[in-house]
Amino acid sequence: MSIIILDTETTDRDISKRLVQLAYKNLSTGEVVNEFFKPVVPISFGAMAVHHITNELVQDKPFFAESKHKISLAELLQENILVAHNAPFDIQVLKNEGVDAGKYLDTLRISRHLLESEQYSLQYLRYFLGLNITAAAHDALGDILVLESLFEYLKNIIKEKFKLLGEEEIINKLLELNDLPVLLDIINFGKYKGKTFVEIASIDKPYLQWLYGSETQKLASDQNQELVYTLKHYI
Repeated sequence: MSIIILDTETTDRDISKRLVQLAYKNLSTGEVVNEFFKPVVPISFGAMAVHHITNELVQDKPFFAESKHKISLAELLQENILVAHNAPFDIQVLKNEGVDAGKYLDTLRISRHLLESEQYSLQYLRYFLGLNITAAAHDALGDILVLESLFEYLKNIIKEKFKLLGEEEIINKLLELNDLPVLLDIINFGKYKGKTFVEIASIDKPYLQWLYGSETQKLASDQNQELVYTLKHYI
């Protein structure tokens, strides 16, 4: 079983997002795929502002559904482990394109378990951890290069922290952590931005109850699992 480091760029960030750029690396074979696709819906201006891929740039690209990459990626993900940063986002866009992932590791969640950091975005961790990678940000190919380096960093932490010996033990421990939601400390949005959940629970528990109801009304795939877990803990 191999590790597939993967990243996507999409038409938007909502539940109906579609694929614009796909990049992945098979760590067993070293194979790297980096392809652009013409999406079946227009790219939003908000998405363009992040990844700078316009509708004109992909006008002559193939549709993902008609490319050879759909079948090969689907087969690859059923046999191996997908690694992505904020993996549920990438898994959802792949699902929208008719590709289901099997086992996966979310380096965002695992980083929250293992690292003490003010932020956990891929690019923030890139500089916070001193990952010496030459790669463009918000480009799927650049992001998998950073992600590969972050993944190796997390593996080394796991190996030392739990005194593990082999690759299989390390991956199993990562999968174990991947299944555990993280209890958040500080809220980073809304009227209590910057305050701890402990503080908010002591002064305005109804707000946390309202927030819990609001978040859990969303589709399961669109919920912030860490937020739901934390809110449930404090209410």
